[in-house]
Amino acid sequence: MSDLEKRPKGLVPYLSEGSAWALAVGTSVGWGSLVVTGNTYLSGAGPLGSVIGILIGAVIMLITAKNFHYMANRYPDAGGIYSYTKNVFGYDRAFLISWFLSLIYISMFWANATSLPLFARYFFGDVFKFGYLYTIFGYEVYIGEALLSLSAIALVTLLCVKSRNATSHLMLVLVAIFSVGITVCFAVAIFRHGGSGFTFNPQFVPDSSAFKQIIHTAFISPWAFIGYESITHSAGEFKFKQSKLFKILTVSIITTAALYIFITLLSITAYPSEYGSWLEYVRDLGNIEGIKGIPAFYAAEHYLGGAGIVILSLSLLSLVITSLIGNMRALSRLFYTLALDEIIPAAFSKLNKKNIPYNAVLAVSAFSVLIPFLGRTTIGWIVDITTLGSTLIYGFVSAAAFKTARHNRHKTETVTGIIGLVLMIIFAVYLLLPSIFSSGALATETYLLIIVWSVIGFIYFRYIISKDHAKRFGKAIIVWVVLLSVVIFMTMIWTIRIDEQKTNEAITAVQEYYNKTANGQTLEQEEGEFISNLTSKLHTTNVINLIVVIGLFILSLGIMLGNYMTMKKWEAKAVEERDTARNIAYKDALTGVKSKHAYVEKESDYDALIDSGKIKEFSVIVCDVNGLKHINDTYGHKAGDEYIISAGRLICEHFKHSPVYRIGGDEFIVILEGSDYQNRVSTLDNINKVIESNVGTDNVVISIGGADYITDEDKKFHSVFERADSRMYERKQELKKMGARTRE
Repeated sequence: MSDLEKRPKGLVPYLSEGSAWALAVGTSVGWGSLVVTGNTYLSGAGPLGSVIGILIGAVIMLITAKNFHYMANRYPDAGGIYSYTKNVFGYDRAFLISWFLSLIYISMFWANATSLPLFARYFFGDVFKFGYLYTIFGYEVYIGEALLSLSAIALVTLLCVKSRNATSHLMLVLVAIFSVGITVCFAVAIFRHGGSGFTFNPQFVPDSSAFKQIIHTAFISPWAFIGYESITHSAGEFKFKQSKLFKILTVSIITTAALYIFITLLSITAYPSEYGSWLEYVRDLGNIEGIKGIPAFYAAEHYLGGAGIVILSLSLLSLVITSLIGNMRALSRLFYTLALDEIIPAAFSKLNKKNIPYNAVLAVSAFSVLIPFLGRTTIGWIVDITTLGSTLIYGFVSAAAFKTARHNRHKTETVTGIIGLVLMIIFAVYLLLPSIFSSGALATETYLLIIVWSVIGFIYFRYIISKDHAKRFGKAIIVWVVLLSVVIFMTMIWTIRIDEQKTNEAITAVQEYYNKTANGQTLEQEEGEFISNLTSKLHTTNVINLIVVIGLFILSLGIMLGNYMTMKKWEAKAVEERDTARNIAYKDALTGVKSKHAYVEKESDYDALIDSGKIKEFSVIVCDVNGLKHINDTYGHKAGDEYIISAGRLICEHFKHSPVYRIGGDEFIVILEGSDYQNRVSTLDNINKVIESNVGTDNVVISIGGADYITDEDKKFHSVFERADSRMYERKQELKKMGARTRE
């Protein structure tokens, strides 16, 4: 077998239905399921509000799953939502979705990798807290904890590069471990809860209405499920029929929803005796260390003792590893597809002997090396992006399904497509406008991260356009408009949030100053000096915000204009190439006169002029070169070509102001208008005299016939041509007789 035959030719099917289910569940349920349930769901909506919100979220995800299933069956290729967008909306929008999709998956990968040191602090105290480096955003960074995260990244990278089957089997086992582990702990806690004295009250958080709490939980629920769709990026590796995909997605969503509900309720089945209710306990989690600081673990230990800690610890480790593997696979398959489309370097599409895009896997690992050194607080900001990013993914797939289904008159998917799209738009507005709809759904720093990522997207899209010789990109300005809009909009929200923070800090400072609770240095200031300093700080903040807004706008606008100039350059080059190709197609290569292709188009133009009555007079001259066959047979085709060139030259010399066409090997046509039409009789006499003098010599002889357009009689150009052609044959006979007399 040759080396070429040994080379992998593409992704190969190997994923079973069970493996695909495990991949979907393992990617969507990560470290956050054991932390966010308490910090976000319970503290924001209580147990009943959380359960109802999660169930509503699951129903919404089933709608998006229907859209994914529909698109995956129409475009069963790797790349998932990127491929659907490319096929439905074009490369420009596909780049846009892939740009933010990459950030979403890499954010989830980083979040799970850096969660290990966080949990290590709960379980092992200071074991990994050695080699202090620095404190960033209030989080202490240690070499030991960084190495722990890097070890997890290295392990997952090795697994994903070395074996497909082993990785899929491991996913199945690990998902089974945490699914069973969480379910067992929940079941035991519920069974024993009756006589424990703990209460589930209050069912909702007393700070706001039950309806608002349920809606808020439902609106942030896509975060809980993001990742279930990751299996669509591996569509080329399915060993089962695409028609089974919806069933797999449905089961994965139901499984994920059940696990989140189990963890949420488990977390409040028990709480320390010093707290009067689960609500007091949950609200104080930021001040609690050790196992007690993770409600689910505290409850498991309360009902199962050490066994409960072991079960949930194994579940937690399984959650983190499966999420790392799942997001690594999703990213590597996305990079593989992008490389095939030349959006990123082709090296990322290379497969090893086991048909794994190993360079893409290694790239994800390389991008993640510095993350453990940025501090857990920074990762928290990045994770916020997944909340917003999930609405982007599900919104785009819904839009693609709606457009495709409506075109093909598939009613069910048309309905699910429009429902999914509308819901995701509402979710995005809710998340992006916290001052109107919610109180800080996203961290302030998250807006800045999205701004930076959008600006980088601007720059990279410019690079793609500059290298796009196939001219697939830049056909729609949507990418520029969206990225510029995101930069401007996010900058506005970010500055508003900064202003709010600084204003609240100023109010607090004023209260502390007048209550005499501020620090000594502040209290030493005179009232006027204190107010002046405070006002100066607020003014400085406003100036900095203004500079940032203007700077980002100018930068984005500059990049956008640069992209526009690049596109104009490509367009000018395209016009030049088109004109060159047109000239080549419209010019006869041998004689330099116009080609048959040009004549056919001109004939069509004249038919249109005749139909509209916009032309009143013209003549058609048909010319046929005599004796060409004899010259070819006697002297060769090169001499024949020279004979044709001479004929073309003779015709052009006499009909100087009219287009001359060569429509066959020895046939020319001239269309007379203007002065040539007015002088046609004398011109024909002159050329015929030259031709007649050439009879019996080696000079060119041409048979010429002409006909005038007759208004109201000739309905088509071809009618005039046929009369001229008939007269040309009559002239040919005359010249033959003349030649015979010359030879005698």
